[in-house]
Amino acid sequence: MLESNSDQEKACAAAAYVLLSGDYLRKKMEKRNRRWWMTSLNESRKRYSATDMLSDLKQEPSGKFQNFFRMSATDFESLLGKIGKFIAKKSTNMREPIPIQERLAVTLIFFATGDSQSSLSYLFKFSKQTISRCIDDVCKAIIQELKEEIKLPKNEDEWLCIAQQYENQWNFPSCLRAIDGKHVVIQCQIIHLQSFFFFNYKGTFRVVLLALVDTRYCFSFVDTGCQGRISDGGVFNNSALLTKLKMGQLKLPHERKLQPLGKNLLYVFLGDSAFALSRHMMKPYPGNFEKRSTQRIFNYRLSRARRVVENVFGIMASVFEFSENRWTYNRTN
Repeated sequence: MLESNSDQEKACAAAAYVLLSGDYLRKKMEKRNRRWWMTSLNESRKRYSATDMLSDLKQEPSGKFQNFFRMSATDFESLLGKIGKFIAKKSTNMREPIPIQERLAVTLIFFATGDSQSSLSYLFKFSKQTISRCIDDVCKAIIQELKEEIKLPKNEDEWLCIAQQYENQWNFPSCLRAIDGKHVVIQCQIIHLQSFFFFNYKGTFRVVLLALVDTRYCFSFVDTGCQGRISDGGVFNNSALLTKLKMGQLKLPHERKLQPLGKNLLYVFLGDSAFALSRHMMKPYPGNFEKRSTQRIFNYRLSRARRVVENVFGIMASVFEFSENRWTYNRTN
């Protein structure tokens, strides 16, 4: 027998806890029935889906396909042929998989318009969770299959070819590439101490895209993911490009003799005032100068040649619309 009321209360509490715990576990183990296996909107994909929409857009050369997906139908099929095997899913007894052309299409629309995944679920007629998985799979496939498209020159002849193009087109001798960084706005979901390293002076969370660009508006080197609090020069100092440059792995051409002065001239990358002046990094003269002065003419020529990388960022942003609060960054450690 229990000796006091307190002992009885403890016993009752323990019994209630056991009963409630058992009832909770029993309910948890029971299979929860779905309200819908598939909504009527998603079931209508059998009548008309995104695959049918793609076929309709390809029927006539009206330009609507390229306006919608930001690439031609030929480029779409070429990209699909390269990454299709990586994003294809197997059929099951429960349902048919989403076609690979629809997986690529929803990813391109997400990049091109910046629309939310909830809105895209009404357009493509599958859930926003499926859209999220499709975007993740397509991005990984593109990185895996097309990463070799962005590469540095392998020998001195390839470096000299681009240097000659810079001299012919922009009147700047011994220029190898133009380099700059673009701060891309992200949405930080978890606020903690480390997340503030991505908070920059403009009052938004950002990551830095550091790019090396040639005269044809093509990327030669890309470094992404660095904290937005760091300047472009700091990103370059922590990049693999500087490491390869210091170790002599880039195989840059040797000095050239500039005519008619007869002085040796190094081959350099062109950057803005955020980068530090070094042996292979050229930046403008700081300060203001009088018109027709040597320093002002040099700054004009350098800025005109370096404008290539600014144009690349402008083209990229106009095509894929890097809008505010679009990219989500979720860091847990």
